[in-house]
Amino acid sequence: MDLHQHFRREEHSFVDQVMSWKEQVESNYAPKLTDFLDPREQKIVEMIIGANSEVKVQFFGGAELVERKRAFIYPDYYSVEKEDFQISLYELVYPNKFVSIEHRQILGSMMSLGLKRGKFGDILMEGEIIQLFVANEVSDYISMQLESVGRSKVSLKERRLEEAIQMKEQWNEFTTTVSSLRLDTMVAAAHNISRQKSQTLIAGGVVKVNWMTIENPSFECKEDDVLSVRGYGRAKLSSIDGKTKKDKWRIVVEKHQ
Repeated sequence: MDLHQHFRREEHSFVDQVMSWKEQVESNYAPKLTDFLDPREQKIVEMIIGANSEVKVQFFGGAELVERKRAFIYPDYYSVEKEDFQISLYELVYPNKFVSIEHRQILGSMMSLGLKRGKFGDILMEGEIIQLFVANEVSDYISMQLESVGRSKVSLKERRLEEAIQMKEQWNEFTTTVSSLRLDTMVAAAHNISRQKSQTLIAGGVVKVNWMTIENPSFECKEDDVLSVRGYGRAKLSSIDGKTKKDKWRIVVEKHQ
């Protein structure tokens, strides 16, 4: 059976990568640690590794409720410890009385160091405190090279994982009906905006489905898709409950607060 049929075309290269990881662990009988993966990538890894395989997988991103996590794929004989995930936690030291720093600025500064997004995990913010998880293999490089964010001079102070900001997740759920499962329709319904406005946002490249930018308004959404719109937040299509008598789709949406 071809695994690719269960996934979208744009996910096929990642599916091939995961299958390669699994085969590598099976043939070498040794564990494999991945970069930080977004939740959709984690789901794909989980589906491919499977529950009854001789190869197992666990995920950890440095703390509870974080989104981006490293996958540790291992033979069933192996006993997994937190240290196996090789994650460091750093806190940003900056003149917080004089400047404020935004999430996107930190992300931009990290990427400007030439790092792949997979080399660092969630960026945590609570008041003036800013923390970030990074892969151990690049932690020394980041701590030496990250000297500014936006216009502010910064430095990094290492913290223990147990000192991470405690994340709080809050989602509000609602049921509605939509004329189609097109992306522009779903964005409009999730954020209570016009379809024309949602099309403008999609064309502007600020809409992501499962952490991937989508600029096609007719892109068809599926159950469990996570829709992120810059400036509007995040929503999840948690279920598609069939059609009404008026031929509309009845859906359940969870919106992140």
